[in-house]
Amino acid sequence: MKTSLFIFAVSFSTLAFAQDLSNKKDGNYKFTVIKNLESTEVQNQAHSSTCWTFSTLSFFESELLRMGKPKVNLSEMFIVRNSYPAKAEKYVRMHGLINFGPGGAFHDVTYVLKNYGIVPQKVYSGLMNGEKDIDHADMDNVLKSMVETISRSNKPNPSWSKAFDATLDSYLGTAPKDFEYEGKKYTPQTYMQSLGLDMNNYVEITSFTHHPFYRKFALEVQDNWAWDEVYNVRLAEMMETIDNAIMNGYSVAWAADVSEKGFSFKNGVAIVPALDWDEIKKEKIDSVILNPGKQKEITEEIRQKAFDNYETQDDHGMHFVGIVKDQNGTKYYIVKNSWGTKNNECDGYFYASEAYVKYKTTCIMVHKDAVKKDLGKKLGF
Repeated sequence: MKTSLFIFAVSFSTLAFAQDLSNKKDGNYKFTVIKNLESTEVQNQAHSSTCWTFSTLSFFESELLRMGKPKVNLSEMFIVRNSYPAKAEKYVRMHGLINFGPGGAFHDVTYVLKNYGIVPQKVYSGLMNGEKDIDHADMDNVLKSMVETISRSNKPNPSWSKAFDATLDSYLGTAPKDFEYEGKKYTPQTYMQSLGLDMNNYVEITSFTHHPFYRKFALEVQDNWAWDEVYNVRLAEMMETIDNAIMNGYSVAWAADVSEKGFSFKNGVAIVPALDWDEIKKEKIDSVILNPGKQKEITEEIRQKAFDNYETQDDHGMHFVGIVKDQNGTKYYIVKNSWGTKNNECDGYFYASEAYVKYKTTCIMVHKDAVKKDLGKKLGF
């Protein structure tokens, strides 16, 4: 997941407390709230491809709220700083024959939380030299050049990793080994312990027919550099898990393709119309997006075909924090994004239809307790 958007805003969203919602000011979608979970402020990944850490930490911030913990803004750049070296090591060991880039996955965040801990955003922002907004263009290019050079070496000098770390520190700053926060002293590991989050309680789930159901497999997307595995279930069971989670107070981390014509962050919606886009006249496309209408019935076969032919890519990580229905009774999920608050009229949120989620989800992350017991038994937990 590596989508980036060049916008510059981080502010406080009141959506978590709204009851009457629309897709935009004077928008034609009128939503009735079914469930709306509390979430932290919308952040801005700006000039970076780090949606995976923004979405996952947003998810864990909501988990802390669900657990009755104080609201906290966790450091996305601490995750980036501590995951990049492992990514580089894998790339070098594979002689450069795997993907290396700024994208990532939900499990990259849990890897860092388990092994390195976490710090608040106030402690480590990753912004240097007076920067106000994230811009990783130069850093990503420099790091890629370094590992490409090392991977072509006949005998890599083991000191390359020290140079790699020094480059990260020069762009992001040195991550703290200890710090003081709200009157208490911590290390990243002890701060993580103080939060009470157990990474063993979280699972990733997907639904594809090219692997057996109720088993785990390494999702074949470029940014799964760690080759971590996800649980595979029926499409209906994946959707049931999302609904069961939200209705019982658990939010959901969501990875999906956002390249479809029906994805319109500007207009606050993501839809799949009943007609294929090539059947819709060009001049009618905007009208289809801007007005609620009938949506396509998504099957396992339709979903699988889109993944197999590269139409569905692992573009972006986001965060489900609620469910609404429009005036036609169509279900949508309230999606917290990481593109700031100034690029649409929903305070940085948008609404993804059930059809869009069925069609374009690559995987989700949920707490194990949000999975129905019968499905949990099938999956072995």
